Amino acid sequence: MLVNEDTVLKGREELLAAIADERFPCVGAKSAMARGTLKTLVGHSIESAWDDVKIHSELLEWAKAYRENPEGLRSLAVVFEGPKDLDEEGFEAAMWARLQSLADKDDWRGQPYDGSVSPNPDDPHFSLSFGGAAFFVIGLHPNASRPARRMPRPTLVFNLHDQFERLRKEGRYERMRDAIITRDVALAGDANPMLARFGEASEARQYSGRMVSDDWRCPFRDPRAA
Repeated sequence: MLVNEDTVLKGREELLAAIADERFPCVGAKSAMARGTLKTLVGHSIESAWDDVKIHSELLEWAKAYRENPEGLRSLAVVFEGPKDLDEEGFEAAMWARLQSLADKDDWRGQPYDGSVSPNPDDPHFSLSFGGAAFFVIGLHPNASRPARRMPRPTLVFNLHDQFERLRKEGRYERMRDAIITRDVALAGDANPMLARFGEASEARQYSGRMVSDDWRCPFRDPRAA
């Protein structure tokens, strides 16, 4: 069963319009959209595994394409038809269910884990790995408490970890990070309390956009983790 073409077009248009809004703080997403390196997939429900094989195959191609040409910022956004009424905890649960399924498929397909990051979600150096490349995820949905995380439909944005490591080496990462924080404060009135640099705290705590407590435990376990 394919997603209705009208839904595909609407899902993409809604995402691009939200990113193009001058108040949207993520300058990295704006750059990727301007350069044509923001790719969108539209799936069914974020609570369903229906599109997981398709999404995982796209992640493998995304990782392969980056290795062949690692220039510029790029993002892969998966926009789901719904549900649109999930609260923050419901969205978080659905998001981790999808990520667990994708990790299981990566293992089943014999893909190695990126050795530059940890598969342990409690480790400050944790990151997801698909096709041998580290990814982190930004969860977006209609009922997010942070304005910057609100989108018309549930959305998962996959970003390659290495592209931000390259920005660090080039001395550009901190400038971009500062710009995002400044814009986020202007939008929300305060800085995101979950924001942390890689290696300071597990990035798993940031994926859903929900503010979690110190005793929060990630429900994800990669099958390749020792």
